Amino acid sequence: QVQLVESGGGLVQAGGSLRLSCAASGRTFSSNAMGWFRQAPGKEREFVAAVSRSGVITYYADSVKGRFTISRDNAKNTVYLQMNSLKPEDTAVYYCAATPSPGIVRRTIEYDYWGQGTQVTVSS
Repeated sequence: QVQLVESGGGLVQAGGSLRLSCAASGRTFSSNAMGWFRQAPGKEREFVAAVSRSGVITYYADSVKGRFTISRDNAKNTVYLQMNSLKPEDTAVYYCAATPSPGIVRRTIEYDYWGQGTQVTVSS
């Protein structure tokens, strides 16, 4: 069982930056690949970024590539999402998720554990 708690969301102007954190409980954090997803009002939840168990391999949605960076610290049981050059279209609730999959996965159905989400609002 893995419990996830996101933090770091807020209101920021376009072009600004935010860093999201996701703290995981349990001793199995390093056994899970981690992902960030987001959901805007009236839209489906979409993949943003993922990181492998070791943190060596990362993958990004095209919409955030070059602006967002996912990383993890297995000693702290935490995964991060550094978001730079934010745009109004990045406004959404951001969720972190964990999967026992050995590789990078992008589909929500493959993630077993989810946080409660943190709101990110980017003003124009």
